[in-house]
Amino acid sequence: MVILRGISLFNMVKWTGLHFAGLLAFTGAIAALYHFDLISIGIPWLSVSIIGTAVAFYVGFKNNQAYDRMWEARKIWGGIVNDSRAWGMMVDGYVTNQFTETSESESKIHKIKQKLIYRHIGWLYAHRSQLLVPTPWEHISQGGHTTKLIQRYQKELGVGLVDDEITRTELKLFLPPDEHDRLINHVNTATQIINQQSRDLTKLRAQNLIDDFRHTQMEDVLRSFYTLQGKNERIKKFPLPRQYANMSRYFVAIFIILLPFSMIPELMKIGDWGIWLSIPITALIGWVYVMMEVVGDYSENPFQGMPNDIPMMALCRVIEIDLREMLGETDLPPKVEAKNGVLM
Repeated sequence: MVILRGISLFNMVKWTGLHFAGLLAFTGAIAALYHFDLISIGIPWLSVSIIGTAVAFYVGFKNNQAYDRMWEARKIWGGIVNDSRAWGMMVDGYVTNQFTETSESESKIHKIKQKLIYRHIGWLYAHRSQLLVPTPWEHISQGGHTTKLIQRYQKELGVGLVDDEITRTELKLFLPPDEHDRLINHVNTATQIINQQSRDLTKLRAQNLIDDFRHTQMEDVLRSFYTLQGKNERIKKFPLPRQYANMSRYFVAIFIILLPFSMIPELMKIGDWGIWLSIPITALIGWVYVMMEVVGDYSENPFQGMPNDIPMMALCRVIEIDLREMLGETDLPPKVEAKNGVLM
């Protein structure tokens, strides 16, 4: 998530300079054809402006849908934060000797609470890691120059800003060795972690460390985690319909190709220098449409390890700190800080 108040001119040029340079080169080539009288065709501005209006509406619709996907993902993670705190509160307050015939030691009760809370922290990191697995329609899966570019973006501005080996390393800190070796090999590790939580609650009920009411309430929270996980997986595994995602770039390309044949003849009417003035003006108009398309394109997938992503690592760390403080721990990991203006 980009947290800067504004985008500096340097970053804007770095991000969009190639697009603008390409448009300048294209427009300049068309202007040269007019200058040397190699072509004289002129498309009426009205017809091009109608196409431009239609394209703007279409790209605007796509951007709205892309923003909705991103905002929905953020709301889902907000739900995960809230329910995680509720889970920690219930574990801390519900698992007691209140209903047992033979009281368990405080150290054993604490170990049970720690196991339930640590396993939930493990679920958070496992779920995050699974959401970062590339899908075929994400930029990094496109191959060629696009993949190399996205890999560089991820390293400099995305997941490369934080240690991204949670599932293979830090997950061992939150799961017992036998559980880790068993759960890590499942197709959906996060799902099986929640299921293991439910199994442990059943054992606690059998030992009367929780009663029926508390058992039911805690199971409801686990079901909520499944619901939130499923919503994230729906966004991850169901792309913005490709007829909307792809057709808009074709429409933008058509508009940009037609634009010089309308703008250049029109500006040539104001004098000899009009043809040279038409190059930056036409390129600028095309740049605006290209950037509308690019913004939507990079926003439609909120879990691809890019700067525009939901800051899952930061949210996971916030939850981890809150839950471990509920256990009375003081040796806590630091919060994830933003780097290069990006919070991951």
